[in-house]
Amino acid sequence: MREGLVALLGLVDGVEVVGDAGDGERALALVAGLRPDVVLMDLRMPVMDGVEATRRIARDHPGTAVVVLTTYDDDRSVDSALLAGARGYLTKDAGRAEIAAALRSAAAGQSTFSAAVSRRLVEALSRAAPPPPVTACPDGLTAREVEVLRLVAGGLSNAEIGTALFIAETTVKTHINNAFAKIGVRNRTEAAAYARDRLL
Repeated sequence: MREGLVALLGLVDGVEVVGDAGDGERALALVAGLRPDVVLMDLRMPVMDGVEATRRIARDHPGTAVVVLTTYDDDRSVDSALLAGARGYLTKDAGRAEIAAALRSAAAGQSTFSAAVSRRLVEALSRAAPPPPVTACPDGLTAREVEVLRLVAGGLSNAEIGTALFIAETTVKTHINNAFAKIGVRNRTEAAAYARDRLL
């Protein structure tokens, strides 16, 4: 499977495969030496599993994004990967174009999820208790901008945020642009870090 992915991605414009590993420990060593933009990570591996490898990459190499590619899309697997710091989550039935798009999105600081995972995230958000009302917003943010930043930190796309908040995707973009300007960040990765430090 790994050899097939290497060959497949080698045919994609703008994607250069700089290394491959059969276990999480080897993956960490390669990330430390090669400093890739993105790691395509399986969850079930020997020596060190993909969740722990993702956690360590997010902690020690924040410039490297992790996109999970696995056969598992159950709640526990998805939650574990996202909490560890994965910026995308695809299942192994994803095609070359979908994988390539996820890699490019992750390199640009954005998140990509398979359709099934996106539905699960939106459903989980709709079931979750609403966050406590915002009484004092930092840095001149509005209450809505704080809500949007929290969802950005959760890895949701603009469309998913719009669904969760029952607003148009164009409105989401406006809130994101305004919030980014107020807090002085340039991309979703920086915004997520801000939200984790100041809002969550």
